[in-house]
Amino acid sequence: MKALFITYNQAYGNEIVEVLENNGQRGFTRFDGVSGKGSVDGIPRFDNHAWPEYNDAIITVLPDDKVQPILSELKAKDEATPDLGLRAFSWNVENMY
Repeated sequence: MKALFITYNQAYGNEIVEVLENNGQRGFTRFDGVSGKGSVDGIPRFDNHAWPEYNDAIITVLPDDKVQPILSELKAKDEATPDLGLRAFSWNVENMY
């Protein structure tokens, strides 16, 4: 099993959830209105007067074989609209109940 953590500009709306659903991933937890700044050239998203945009984030636990197809779709979205910002990370899940 893998955990997949996705951060993305709120302008994507439900598109990220649709990627998960289209790949058969039902369960997830979404965090609305998170702030941050990209590590290389990302624009700050602090939801304030100076930096009014914000991000959302999703975490989901899924079988290993579902990770790469989802990451590929997310990467294509990011490459199509790089100014919005979208990042995804996966790691091993040791235990789960």
